[in-house]
Amino acid sequence: MARILVADDHDVLRRNLALSLTTAGHEVEEAANGNAALERLHEGYFDVVVSDLKMGGSDGLDVLRTTRQLHPTTSVILMTAFGSVTTAVEAMKHGAFDYVQKPFELEEMEVKVDKALELKRLRNELDYLRNERQENYDFDRIVGGSESLQRVLGVVKKVAKSNSTVLIRGETGTGKELIAGATHHNSLRASRNFVKVNCAALQENLLESELFGHEKGAFTGADRQRIGRFEQADGGTLFLDEIGDMSASTQAKILRVLQEHEFERLGGTRTIRVDVRLIAATNRDLSAMVASGHFREDLYYRLNVVSIETPPLRDRKDDILPLAMHFIRRFAGELKKRLDGLDNEAQKLLVRYNWPGNIRELENAIERAALLAESAIITSADLRLGDFAPAGSGSRDSQSVVKIPPTGIALEEIERQAITEALKMANWVQKDAAELLQISPRVMNYKIKTLAIEMPRRRVLGSAS
Repeated sequence: MARILVADDHDVLRRNLALSLTTAGHEVEEAANGNAALERLHEGYFDVVVSDLKMGGSDGLDVLRTTRQLHPTTSVILMTAFGSVTTAVEAMKHGAFDYVQKPFELEEMEVKVDKALELKRLRNELDYLRNERQENYDFDRIVGGSESLQRVLGVVKKVAKSNSTVLIRGETGTGKELIAGATHHNSLRASRNFVKVNCAALQENLLESELFGHEKGAFTGADRQRIGRFEQADGGTLFLDEIGDMSASTQAKILRVLQEHEFERLGGTRTIRVDVRLIAATNRDLSAMVASGHFREDLYYRLNVVSIETPPLRDRKDDILPLAMHFIRRFAGELKKRLDGLDNEAQKLLVRYNWPGNIRELENAIERAALLAESAIITSADLRLGDFAPAGSGSRDSQSVVKIPPTGIALEEIERQAITEALKMANWVQKDAAELLQISPRVMNYKIKTLAIEMPRRRVLGSAS
């Protein structure tokens, strides 16, 4: 849907044209002469202006000049009688999008309006692509077959085709942007822009300019009009990452866009309407922020229509090695270096590590190992994994590993917790868990049975659930 101004002093033609464009799904305002058209242009924003060239008061050229001055991205289509074609062609040299010679079929005007709107969309997309690079978010390119990941993708497939707002929660580095991208690129909006904004990376005034754009002279350094991310995403999807870091003022403006589908650029008074699907992400507890008064409750409920939790990598042990191989292949290509994989010790190390930085930390670890590796096989010595200490290294934390509550705890319970944790770190491989605890596989098997530790059913590594 677009906002269109129709200006003509011929009442019947103007009303029929307005009715035709309204029936086509647009929001249309009428101006009975040139002066009324100029008033409308000063009051609000229009995507397209359709104006007669010759009419009482200000003429179509005045309407064109005012539109170009106030709304540089608005397309102007002129209606002209036979004897004014030369003037209309001259007007196109000064910025008119097109002209239609009277009399004309209503369908002809609808086609020209559609072309003008398509040009506006392409300009927004070009402006967007100057700053961002589209990526491929097909489901089959998302690495991993763990049960927790497949549950997330199952939800994405259900909500992708809708226009519902989505809130993605999860720790830093768990792939929230990837899930947002998959939601957009498998939606009915896939042919339009997927625009991304990191709310934590910009100061409040810069974030508002980034989101809503600004007019020339809106603030020091604003030497030209800037189209904001909401306009760039018109018809598509806007992804707001780290939305919990947004100020109260910006939260209020986002709420208005969600409710009214309209906003004003910084320093501007003209209202701009957009059709944007919003996907937000955060690593913070928004419900707790609502309770403490740091996040608007009404905005939280508007965002939280569909909630998706991205699981941490420590809960996706089956995906660690497939992800590692994916990164190895990528960095081998970038470094033009032969890398065939990981040796057994390196694989064990990756699976045992807790990954506080999740997939992003794994990616960085593999990049570093790829740079350091002196052979085609990455070894455990090539990996530098945060504060992880391999079993038997002798390193100890300054604090005790075993936490004993003041009320006491049975030694059997401490054993159960230690063995369960070792099994999780070893991806439930008993032999590797035994190695972590420096006991024999036979003793490990005995402890699992006597302590009644429940083992999960094993699946093929990387298989879909």
